[in-house]
Amino acid sequence: MKEKFCDKKFRETTLQLIETCAGILDEYQSEGYKLTLRQLYYRIVALDLFPDDRRWRWDHDRRKWYRDLNGTKNALPNYKWLGGIVSDARMAGLFDWDMIVDRGRETIENSHWRHPGEILKDAKASFGIDKWREQPCHVEVMCEKQALEGILEPVCLELDVPFCSNKGYSSQSFMYRKGKELRIHADNEKSIHVLYFGDHDPSGLDMDRDVEERIGLFCNYEAFGGYYELKRIALTMPQIDLYDPPENPAKQTDSRFAEYQKRHGDSSWELDALEPKVLARLVRNSVEDLRNEQLWQQACEDEENMRCELEEIFKGYNPAKWFKLWKKRLELER
Repeated sequence: MKEKFCDKKFRETTLQLIETCAGILDEYQSEGYKLTLRQLYYRIVALDLFPDDRRWRWDHDRRKWYRDLNGTKNALPNYKWLGGIVSDARMAGLFDWDMIVDRGRETIENSHWRHPGEILKDAKASFGIDKWREQPCHVEVMCEKQALEGILEPVCLELDVPFCSNKGYSSQSFMYRKGKELRIHADNEKSIHVLYFGDHDPSGLDMDRDVEERIGLFCNYEAFGGYYELKRIALTMPQIDLYDPPENPAKQTDSRFAEYQKRHGDSSWELDALEPKVLARLVRNSVEDLRNEQLWQQACEDEENMRCELEEIFKGYNPAKWFKLWKKRLELER
């Protein structure tokens, strides 16, 4: 919702950009996606929606249009400038506060219900069986960046596959735990498929190797002769050629830069730069290619039948005794 806390004055071009941002976020919100500020920024850059008269004050006397070494509008000062506009627009009541998400700063609290009937009702809505139980394979989606949870998590939940963000080079504790989790599925004679999403930069590409090797080590799949595969779904060079996302200079201080430069040149690309709908489609297509549709449809039918059972239980519950108890307490307190 929009809520005003102070007065702000904006240039006409800035107001136009605010309206453009709101339109983009409205579109994605209507499709069930939640964007971060960086994802919104990449949409603006990719669609070339920054105003051409954009200026950035870099000292007290002059104004300068910031571009990176390749002459594009994809530059850190412009990202900060957009962040400032979004913040000011929110404070001025021009921007919906729920349109931008900040990953990793959610409040954790217990769930509560007024009476047992409410949890029965919620149980029907949230109830689900493991629809991959009879499938010959186990599939998980892993992403380098926590900021993309709002895009990838909803489609993974719909497809009933686990999702996690490894947040760069993961700790040994996380990799050990993930390897042991996958070993349980391997012991049930399932092939293991990890669908990986990461940046196309020196460290981002190396993370594929790191995750694959350490999960394989802790899963110890070779000991039982099972099949284990980590496959990069995005970001790849063919996708970069196809979608032409905004590029960044590859970090030359990265110890893996020299090898990366030999193969890919001086540019790098962030996963966030791909359009959210493209990322969601890549997840869906990759997962559906691995699952047995007949087994999936049977599991969906079984799940719906069980939800109908819960609905009947809910209909038979009468919370009247709790309302009578609360009314009696109120009378005693008076």
